[in-house]
Amino acid sequence: MLQVLLIGLSACWLRLAPPDAALLRAGVPLLRVAPGGHYLETPDGAPFFWLGDTGWLLLTKLKHEDALRYLDERKRQGYNVVQVMVLHGLRDKDAYGHAALVDGDLARPDTAGAASGPASVAPAGALDAAAPSTAGPAADGSFWSNLDFLVAAAADRGIYLALVPLWGNNIKAGHVTPAQATAYARFLGARYAGSPNVIWMNGGDIRGADAPGVWNALGNTLHGYGHLVTFHPRGRHSSSDWFADQPWLDFNSVQSGHRRYEQDTSAGDPHFGEDNWRYIQADYDRSPAKPVLDAEPSYEGIPQGLHDTHQPRWKAADIRRYAYWSVFAGACGFTYGNNSVMQFHEATEKTGAYGATDPWEKAVGDPGATQMQYLKELMLSRGYFERVPDTGMVVQTRGAATAEGAAAAHTSTAAPRGDARYDYIAATRGRAYAFLYTYTGKPFRARLGRIEGNYISAAWFNPRDGRRTAIGSFPNRGERTFDPPGAPAPGNDWVLMLDGKKTL
Repeated sequence: MLQVLLIGLSACWLRLAPPDAALLRAGVPLLRVAPGGHYLETPDGAPFFWLGDTGWLLLTKLKHEDALRYLDERKRQGYNVVQVMVLHGLRDKDAYGHAALVDGDLARPDTAGAASGPASVAPAGALDAAAPSTAGPAADGSFWSNLDFLVAAAADRGIYLALVPLWGNNIKAGHVTPAQATAYARFLGARYAGSPNVIWMNGGDIRGADAPGVWNALGNTLHGYGHLVTFHPRGRHSSSDWFADQPWLDFNSVQSGHRRYEQDTSAGDPHFGEDNWRYIQADYDRSPAKPVLDAEPSYEGIPQGLHDTHQPRWKAADIRRYAYWSVFAGACGFTYGNNSVMQFHEATEKTGAYGATDPWEKAVGDPGATQMQYLKELMLSRGYFERVPDTGMVVQTRGAATAEGAAAAHTSTAAPRGDARYDYIAATRGRAYAFLYTYTGKPFRARLGRIEGNYISAAWFNPRDGRRTAIGSFPNRGERTFDPPGAPAPGNDWVLMLDGKKTL
């Protein structure tokens, strides 16, 4: 009890410390929810489009040199968030062999050898909650010094780390009490109080109904340090399923999961299959509004259904579909994942989890990974905060071109690649622009007159390379058929860009 009290007193005092100036100079201000409740922004009101990568085992698998190579590559590819587990298990060690905890006790982080951190943040008494040092201690440091290094290195590259404090299965198994969770969260919150590029991702592939007292203890405590907090749920669920009204939940995270339509049969799931836009739509329509994103869709290179390595693998085209479907449904961003990269599979290792064979150094350049930057560029190219989802721009002609058509097709569980559900057209618009996404590249009809302007200037945007091809201009009224380039097929995906103009 005395130890917990000391932690609490230190945490309360440290919470008042100013953010580390070195990190602020790196251009990574604390994020916040924008007015209206659907998007994220910086303190000066600039839009923040979350383009995340999944680097779950970064802390426990990579030494500094490799970690920096990874972060440099993701920065070059346009990513601004990396999702990382702090602890996958209570006995975790980092890549240098440093244990995270004393005797696997979550309330006793092992900080022996940790750097003292910048002077702007005071030591924390019973537990060393000193803020990150940019010195980057390696073999002579501690588990927490190495996390400090990653936080600072990411900040230097303009990257936020969405940190999962402890993976959910440990808590479901009953290995953590609310008191231990509170002590641990105070340690984390105080240690990184001066690190504006930290976002807390509570949970970890878990239902919130499993040990809700622990999740609320973590969430409430971490939220007190001023960083954004979300919850990473079990597959085919959203954090809103359990915590929609919790004040510590700043934005919702969805795990749409890794299953095909016909594989989505688990009892108690909503059975949206590959329609990840449905999770986003449901959360977007909630009141009060909170931002939402798909934080774990199907990973590039992972077997469809996850566990059977003989199944086909999800490819770049599938990942693009999940990205554009979810963002056009109102998401504040998207998290990409790659089977080899998320576990940092090494060439010297045997086959990794879920049949991973490519080394992470190769997989980091897979097609889907390099193509996500074009989505971010597109979304930031027009008025960001005015954007709303609007499937009313799509005229149902056949199959599942609209949400209504997709709902009708949704009653079937079989999903051959010619399934009409893949013909769904996602649409979003601002005051004087609109984007419509087709995954299959089939002709579709759009309803005009829903954005400002007497005329429309239209172009095709290629999600594979970010290039645009002009279509032409025409009056902004009635309905019009648009025929994407190329032969219709899954993966011949395009975005129709419409911009309103007063005159030709």
